Amino acid sequence: MRQITACLAICLCTVLPAIGHAKGCLKGAAVGGVVGHVAGHHAVLGAAAGCVIEHHREKVKDKAARQNAEAQGSTAANDASHSADRAPRNGDRNDSK
Repeated sequence: MRQITACLAICLCTVLPAIGHAKGCLKGAAVGGVVGHVAGHHAVLGAAAGCVIEHHREKVKDKAARQNAEAQGSTAANDASHSADRAPRNGDRNDSK
């Protein structure tokens, strides 16, 4: 009995850090478990599939958000460098005197 408990404790200690990075897994597992149960008492299989699918969707969403942020950052940097290169002229001023 002690060996089984020790084995489970070791397994949990190795798996728990990975669960922290499983974004979307809980939501997917909950929905998949309900759907699997309704579709023929396969709640565990549905929960596993839901976890995998929702985790994949979150990764795709994060990747798109990261690329969008990089694209906006590079656009802002290009605009700043172009405006810094151009010196103001008398005709470019908007003085309201």
